[in-house]
Amino acid sequence: MYVERLWRSIKQEEVYRHACKTVAKARKRIADYLRYFNEERPNQGLDNRTPDDVFYKRKPLPRAA
Repeated sequence: MYVERLWRSIKQEEVYRHACKTVAKARKRIADYLRYFNEERPNQGLDNRTPDDVFYKRKPLPRAA
C-alpha cells in the first residue's frame, strides 16, 4: 500500500509536471524528488513528519508560540 502511494506522489508531483527529453534527465529528477520526499516533505500519515524523521526517530522541533 505504501509503495502505491509513493508512486502516485512521484507521478503527480514530478513525472506529469515535468516532461523530460532523456531517460537520464528523468532519472535525475526522480532521484531528486525521492530525496525531497524522504528528507523534506511532511507526510500527513506520519503526523506531518518526514519518512527520515520517523525512520531515524528524530524528535520534532518544538512549535513556536
